Amino acid sequence: MLDLALFAFVLFFLAIGVARPFLWVLAYVYIDILAPQKIGWTLTPLLPISLIAFVAAFAGWLFVDQKRDMRVHYRQGLMVLLLLWCWYTTGVSAFPVEAAHKWSWVWKALVFAIFLPFTLTTRLRMEALVLTIVLTVGAIVISAGLKTVGGGGGYESLYFFVNDNSGVYESSTLATVAIGSIPLIVWLMKHGTVFPPDWRVKLFGVALIFACMLIPIGTEARTGLLCIAVLAVLSLRSVKNRIAYICGAGLLALMALPFLPQSYYERMATIGSSQGDASASTRVAVWEWTLDYVKANPMGGGFDSYRANSFTYEMPVRTETGNTSSVEYVEVTDKARAFHSAYFELLGEQGYVGFAIWLALMLSGLVQMERLRRRYRKRMSANGGGADAVGGDAGIAQLATALQSGLVVYLVGAAFQGIGYQPVVFLLLGLQVALWNWCRRQDKPARHLVKRAHAASRRSDPTPDPAMP
Repeated sequence: MLDLALFAFVLFFLAIGVARPFLWVLAYVYIDILAPQKIGWTLTPLLPISLIAFVAAFAGWLFVDQKRDMRVHYRQGLMVLLLLWCWYTTGVSAFPVEAAHKWSWVWKALVFAIFLPFTLTTRLRMEALVLTIVLTVGAIVISAGLKTVGGGGGYESLYFFVNDNSGVYESSTLATVAIGSIPLIVWLMKHGTVFPPDWRVKLFGVALIFACMLIPIGTEARTGLLCIAVLAVLSLRSVKNRIAYICGAGLLALMALPFLPQSYYERMATIGSSQGDASASTRVAVWEWTLDYVKANPMGGGFDSYRANSFTYEMPVRTETGNTSSVEYVEVTDKARAFHSAYFELLGEQGYVGFAIWLALMLSGLVQMERLRRRYRKRMSANGGGADAVGGDAGIAQLATALQSGLVVYLVGAAFQGIGYQPVVFLLLGLQVALWNWCRRQDKPARHLVKRAHAASRRSDPTPDPAMP
């Protein structure tokens, strides 16, 4: 029955796109994140629904959408450069079969992110994309949160819609994406127009935020705890009463401590040290190998170049006998260990060139969103601090803040996971570009009037130019 309902919903989503082709863009986002073809077992795997939605999204924009508001941004150019560079390194990879498999989904994530800003030409469309991302991620988060509350959590034992430890369904990745989605949920609760912010929307938003906070607990992902801490610090910029916020956050944390399982405490205790944990020890060893590898291969080794690694390190093993414990260092040889860091993933696979492009893409997003945030908050203050619910100066400033905060959370989580090409993050990058372009279009008449007023004042100013003889 679930398979039939899911299949019918996907077909309905694609069918209504005939009347509104932009919905095909949202359909692809939904399919790309949720992967219903993996959830279903009979009907949904029959059709290549992801490919159908991908092609339909491009065709709908190409043949139906107006192109007068289309702008090409330099960050799209960075994505094109990264795409071309990944294509080049895939061709020269030492592991062509594995590299081709990874390339099969990386190129789609990059191409769609390059294409996305061309379709997001209105505020309503941008909000629709945010809503689709939040609700699709929310479907996974709510299910996992309910299992966590029911006692079904635990490291590598919290089951999602699919038994597939890849993409957004990887536990640490889901924890990062869930926490990074919280600022977008808050924005929809305050400035949404598709679902106006009444008590029902706010109640659902609060419940969804709670479910997102449960994911790091249910998955026991150490990265998730770091992401929560980073988001809590970033939120200090937006709250009105910081003292009350800090006290409230601390009180909630203390109230939650008695309900956390012992296994969660034990796993979180390994955050501060890499010596007593096998996972952390191998990560450090892989990172050291990657630095040596990229020195010998400055252009990178292509996708999955980590398969070439082999290293030996000392791993402390603690044994307990009665009330005494002893530590013995055992020499361990390992090979073909994954990078476990987006930074080292890009560095090892794409070399210095690809890593520089990727890092420029991320950092430029942080800078642009900060510029938008400050610009529209300044306007808000100049207008008396009024915040409208439909997303004027206040809405744009908070959307820029949400996109910036989500990217910061990703960059923190990416330090400990190989998620350098995570499609959800590239969707946010495309949304950032669209928001920047949209704001520039909205500000263009105002800039034109300012220039005209400045030119008129210069013509009417009788003061002679001191540079003239």
